[in-house]
Amino acid sequence: MIKRIEIDIAPDKAFDDVHLRKVASEHSGIRPERVTDLVLVRRSLDARRKPPIYRVAFDVYVEATPQKAEPHTGRLLHATADHKVIIVGAGPAGYFAGLQLLEHGIQPVIFDRGKDVQKRRKDLRAIQQFGTVNPDSNYCFGEGGAGTYSDGKLYTAAKKRGNIRKVLELLVEHGAHADILVDAHPHIGSNKLPQIVQAIRHTIEGHGGEVHFDSRVTDFVIRDKTIYGVIVNDEQEHLAANVILATGHSARDIYELLHQKNIRVEPKPFAMGIRIEHAQVLIDKIQYHMRPRSRHLPAASYKMVAQVDGRGVFSFCMCPGGLIVPAATAPGEIIVNGMSLSGRDSAFANSGIVVSVELDDVRRQHGPDPLAGLRYQRNTEERLFAAGDGSQQGPSQRMIDFIEERVSDSLPATSYIPGLYSAPLHELLPAPIATRLQRAMLMFGSHKTGFLTNDAVLVGMESRTSAPVRIPRHRSSLEHVDIKNLYPCGEGAGYAGGIVSAAVDGQNVATAVGGKMG
Repeated sequence: MIKRIEIDIAPDKAFDDVHLRKVASEHSGIRPERVTDLVLVRRSLDARRKPPIYRVAFDVYVEATPQKAEPHTGRLLHATADHKVIIVGAGPAGYFAGLQLLEHGIQPVIFDRGKDVQKRRKDLRAIQQFGTVNPDSNYCFGEGGAGTYSDGKLYTAAKKRGNIRKVLELLVEHGAHADILVDAHPHIGSNKLPQIVQAIRHTIEGHGGEVHFDSRVTDFVIRDKTIYGVIVNDEQEHLAANVILATGHSARDIYELLHQKNIRVEPKPFAMGIRIEHAQVLIDKIQYHMRPRSRHLPAASYKMVAQVDGRGVFSFCMCPGGLIVPAATAPGEIIVNGMSLSGRDSAFANSGIVVSVELDDVRRQHGPDPLAGLRYQRNTEERLFAAGDGSQQGPSQRMIDFIEERVSDSLPATSYIPGLYSAPLHELLPAPIATRLQRAMLMFGSHKTGFLTNDAVLVGMESRTSAPVRIPRHRSSLEHVDIKNLYPCGEGAGYAGGIVSAAVDGQNVATAVGGKMG
């Protein structure tokens, strides 16, 4: 028999395994001699309580033992080139599609425009310290995709899309801490995720798969509405019976290529705004009602949402104890993102605060073009870049100065390594976005005392929250609606939003391909 119990635990005892097991055994109401095992299945922090508590769930095994499942990597088959599938993109959608194909004995051949996780570091240093943007290797492009060096948050709202548990278990099998299997908001951290991503590559290659870096797909081999392969770096032709397109939300050249070749793409809503940075001690005080926070509590996070003039305004990718990083994917643009290391021990807390951008908003400027959202994004990113000195310094404004529309005389300390300069973000951002941000920040300040402060700084801009384009596919087969054997997936295709949902979508598409190939 298995009995599920939930108990409340003080933060100083929440990670004490001996104490947890003792309390869980007592709480179960079952005689100790009948309890054969206790398994922690869920742990979440309830910061609404004063003081905060952890709520943990255990499965109590009564005269029974847990069944140990076979590792997912144990189900992988060694594949050969006799049955292969091309995958474009080595992010979570591409890599997890590759792992899933190997369960079918199908060889994944993965092409990525960027570099492996180790070589990628040099290009991240170049954009951080020198403002040099490599359009093929940056915070968005390269092994592991955008999530590798921008935080590693693993929670998702896409509970019904597929096997989330399998994704987390595979990450653990490749080096992630087993805590991600029980924490309500699992997080790996940008200092640990690269090694896990590299381990996944080694698994793929060890079972006969191929991973090719510095390999940008520049064309598709298409005849009679059927794809037969890809052209890499303008010259190398690679053929396969099926192609999985897993390029991520910033691969604008792929969207342009699809559009040029009359392969259907569709505009979709997305969101744009700024990244806001507070001192972490302030967010701790607001959320935990204590200063300083207990050493047994993690750096506090928050979630904000409001409706302003028919548009949602919300926090996005909140990074407690984190850093702001430059996320441009081409020279001449300013984009910022957030990240946290595994310890989340920076003195700063940052989050995107973004406004929903609907199709009517972009069509007013760019007409019925299916890439209208992309053009809207790009124009704004370039306008903010042109306001600066040609570097990756971030155009910035103190929070209340932004609301009251005055340029800040000075700026606070920041985690953003390229540095900040004072700029009129209220003028540089599109007016519908700026005005909604101003009103939403006032609302947020009324709900969270202390959040509205001129010690907080806004940095422009947060524009790559999701793809502004969807690559349409059949609901059942997951194949492109017009092109046979082409399988769009992940964030870039408009079917995911984050590491886990992209990985799940990669698995789903690979399962569809594997079922077709037998």
